[in-house]
Amino acid sequence: MNKHALLKTVQSPADVRRMSRSQLKLLAAELRDFVLESVSRTGGHLSSNLGTVELTVALHHVFDTPHDRIVWDVGHQSYPHKILTGRREAMATLKQFGGISGFPRRCESEYDTFGTGHSSTSISAALGMAHAARLKGEARHAVAVIGDGALTGGMAFEALNHGGYHGGAGLPDMLVILNDNDMSISPPVGALNRYLARLMSGKFYAAARESAKTVLRNTPLYEFAKRFEEHTKGMVVPGTIFEEFGFNYVGPIDGHDLDSLIPTLENLRDAKGPQFLHIVTKKGCGYELAEADPINYHGPGKFDPAVGLQKPATAPKTTFTQVFGQWLCDMAAADERLVGITPAMREGSGMVEFERRFPKRYHDVGIAEQHAVTFAAGLACEGLKPVLAIYSTFLQRGYDQLIHDVALQNLPVVFALDRAGLVGADGATHAGAYDIAYLRCVPNMSVLTPADESECRQALSTAFGQSHPVAVRYPRGAGVGTVPQPDLSVLPWGRGEVRREGKRLALLAFGTLLYPALAVGERMDLTVANMRFAKPLDQALVLDLARRHEGLVTLEDGCLPGGAGSAVLELLAEAGLQVPVLQLGLPDEFIEHGDFALLMSHCGLDAAGIEQSVLRRFGVSLSLVTPAAA
Repeated sequence: MNKHALLKTVQSPADVRRMSRSQLKLLAAELRDFVLESVSRTGGHLSSNLGTVELTVALHHVFDTPHDRIVWDVGHQSYPHKILTGRREAMATLKQFGGISGFPRRCESEYDTFGTGHSSTSISAALGMAHAARLKGEARHAVAVIGDGALTGGMAFEALNHGGYHGGAGLPDMLVILNDNDMSISPPVGALNRYLARLMSGKFYAAARESAKTVLRNTPLYEFAKRFEEHTKGMVVPGTIFEEFGFNYVGPIDGHDLDSLIPTLENLRDAKGPQFLHIVTKKGCGYELAEADPINYHGPGKFDPAVGLQKPATAPKTTFTQVFGQWLCDMAAADERLVGITPAMREGSGMVEFERRFPKRYHDVGIAEQHAVTFAAGLACEGLKPVLAIYSTFLQRGYDQLIHDVALQNLPVVFALDRAGLVGADGATHAGAYDIAYLRCVPNMSVLTPADESECRQALSTAFGQSHPVAVRYPRGAGVGTVPQPDLSVLPWGRGEVRREGKRLALLAFGTLLYPALAVGERMDLTVANMRFAKPLDQALVLDLARRHEGLVTLEDGCLPGGAGSAVLELLAEAGLQVPVLQLGLPDEFIEHGDFALLMSHCGLDAAGIEQSVLRRFGVSLSLVTPAAA
């Protein structure tokens, strides 16, 4: 049997557009099976992609891609799109170094019209494309596919508000498709999700309304009924909120039914002005295990589809995220002022247990980072102690609120920055490369860089005890495996420590790079300091090391411009000390996706790379301590 025989004939969407309805249904079945097999071999996002199979087939059948633009939001639901756009074989390299990305990338394919690693951007981008086509006199369509989780982001509503505006530029010909699967990553929350859920129980209205119109059309009661409907439909019609934005609402329809999807998309393709299609899909559709547990199958590693996800034979090391989650529960038990906040990342940020134990002090605000930061500021104004658990890359989206609403008012908000540094397979869109630089320059902000799991817990307690805003940054996954003490002890404020005394050079390590620095220090007999704080910098320690050594080496897993190494250089310049300084960190470029250890090696931030950089800068005359000599 030639498995996936029809799918193998698809070299581009042009092949999909030539297929009959019966062929499209077979193609969808083969595509879903291929997604499951492929992701089980490489790891990646699964549940969301199983849910967008029919939608992807229908879109590429109806629209003339890539001439017509499709923007996927969030981009992790775009695997079927990648497969149908010439990257079927490349799926074997998914999220691997040198392979294809787990998100749409403009540089990867002409069919990837916009990069969408962060959510809620598709409507804005598609709107820009639609207006560009109008201005250039080009006949093309722009389609934004947005998940119900991404729709909780305020940026999506800003775009809807603009999209239906009758300004001088005119109304754009664009289509917004709401992919409503009742799930983002964590279960979606808030009034909008309840609205969408309530709307699903009101589908009877459309049929009843049309039947009534047929009966009344030629009677005096018709105009009265029409006017009455306009005043009352807000109570029962699902699309009212979107129609108020100026979009023509259609739906909800079954997002897995090609017989409904294709004719509906054809009608909307030919319609003028902003259109809004609401489809309902099921995450994990077609794979029972993922349907039953879409959260754990959201982004699994490699697994056997016949068996499903299995617990590892040996217990994995405790991750920094788990250290945070345990600390959060312990500190909440000790201090009733603590309030935990997450922007739609309950599982990813380690807050499942906190929600179970302290539901009244737990807030998932949805994909709304700006709101999350200012919400925390409001809590702090009233004497509470908010802890915002947020990925480093996502705090970028709330930067103005961090400056204006938190730091300017010097409010005691703790920012627990998960995924600091490189994040491996998720690549540049999710890397926490910039937090030291963008936080260090903000007055009243402090930034802690714990070196391991044990110190991370202490750093969090230290931050919580301050009366001003503090960020604690820690990486994805596990560290060296240190076991945190169960108490809530703190670190000396603004103080680093010398972990090894050596000769000639001092290595100043910020964060988890302490451990490769120690390995280099042992091999080359160098002094190694665990700096702990990027701000406030331990000035006394830096100046002492500078005066006692021939040169300094700063190490950080963030960007070099404006980073911790820059802070050291600024201090030395202010003190009038002329000491050679080698800054090691992430280069001034976006780092590709791939295995974490491989990426760190490519950036020269493993022990071997650090040693090579030191020798290259300071010369080969440095003594290398052999194991026998040591």
